[in-house]
Amino acid sequence: MKSCLAIDIGASSGRHIVGWMEGGEIKTKEVYRFPNQVRDRGGHLAWDVDGLLFHVKTGIDAARAIFDDIRSLSIDTWGVDYVLMRGDQEVLPCFAYRDDRTEAVIPQVHGKMPFAELYRRTGIQYQPFNTVYQLYADMVEGRLEGVTDFLMLPEYLLYKLSGVKAHEYTNATTGGLVSAGTGEYDMDIVRALGLPERLFGRLSRPGTVVGQYLNIPCVLCASHDTASAVEGIPMDGNHPYISSGTWSLLGVKTEKPITTPESMESNWSNEGGVGYNRYQKNIMGMWLVNRLRDELCPHKDFAEIVREAGQSTYGETVDASDPGFLAPESMKDAFDERLKVKPASDGDYFRCAYMSLALSYKQAVEELERNTGTTYEKIYVVGGGAKNELLNRMAAYAIGKQVIAMPIEATALGNLKIQMARPR
Repeated sequence: MKSCLAIDIGASSGRHIVGWMEGGEIKTKEVYRFPNQVRDRGGHLAWDVDGLLFHVKTGIDAARAIFDDIRSLSIDTWGVDYVLMRGDQEVLPCFAYRDDRTEAVIPQVHGKMPFAELYRRTGIQYQPFNTVYQLYADMVEGRLEGVTDFLMLPEYLLYKLSGVKAHEYTNATTGGLVSAGTGEYDMDIVRALGLPERLFGRLSRPGTVVGQYLNIPCVLCASHDTASAVEGIPMDGNHPYISSGTWSLLGVKTEKPITTPESMESNWSNEGGVGYNRYQKNIMGMWLVNRLRDELCPHKDFAEIVREAGQSTYGETVDASDPGFLAPESMKDAFDERLKVKPASDGDYFRCAYMSLALSYKQAVEELERNTGTTYEKIYVVGGGAKNELLNRMAAYAIGKQVIAMPIEATALGNLKIQMARPR
């Protein structure tokens, strides 16, 4: 039985999932799981890329020990972050998107090309961690001297396996440098900002084979994890989705990017999909809950946390999109500063977090319907948050629509689907 290996890496954990076709459906088996987190590197937040590569290889070995017929593998991760290269030498650290190093240069970037023009060209929502700001910060800091490449994290890991450098379309679109019209890097933006033109080559589409590792073809899936997740949703028609993990990505497939002033004002993004545009918005997501748990009750499992939140009667909420929640030293303090009545228990904090997320979903859906001119009847939820029945009920009540929770590994399924669809 021929199988494919999906390596799906998120901001808090990674997993290796083997998939094969059986009875017309993709069957899966998780063979390896590992933790992931940002590290402090000289006062900055960074990723442990050596540790990620170690786990990627270890998980491949674990898969090969069980399945001796793996015909391809692929890797997906979150977007915007990358590794700088001088030839075959990494320029480290690999900064994490939650680091604040771009704050000083964002006004400089917008002075060279106003955000309204960046949005008109790329359709990418404003986020202080967008690749365009990170690369400009690197240039100002002198980190681009002699740099020959920048590789988004999935492509970097595939390069370390295969020896081939590639730039994959869906992940590249997350960074604010790809033309919404052409689907290639917008060289007018590159030139306006003074970034080295040599760094921006042609973009490869999902399904491209880039090389081999241990005689296993290495394939580019939709290497932005949300792009793979959307591919993995067994959706009845075209409806909005929420990919619920560290971030909640709420969006819908559209034929073309939507770059109207109204879309820019409500901060919606147009990111690459597999033959379509993903019109979506970043919402802070389970990051709020995970950080509260780390601080308040690391000994409790999420079933207990959800139960306590369900028993709480706390009624206040916060703005889940408040930038103050992006990387606070204390998530508890960040909540306390924004609430009139301090929560009296762990359950109160978590109820507040879940209700705040549900209300952010409601606001996003209202914006989505205005911007697309379409009314939707239901929403599909995938990812870790799909298992949270309390949040799903809160979301359904707040939004006033049917919420269809699909507690499946949608990202891995999309990764596998793309591998299996390539010509043999």
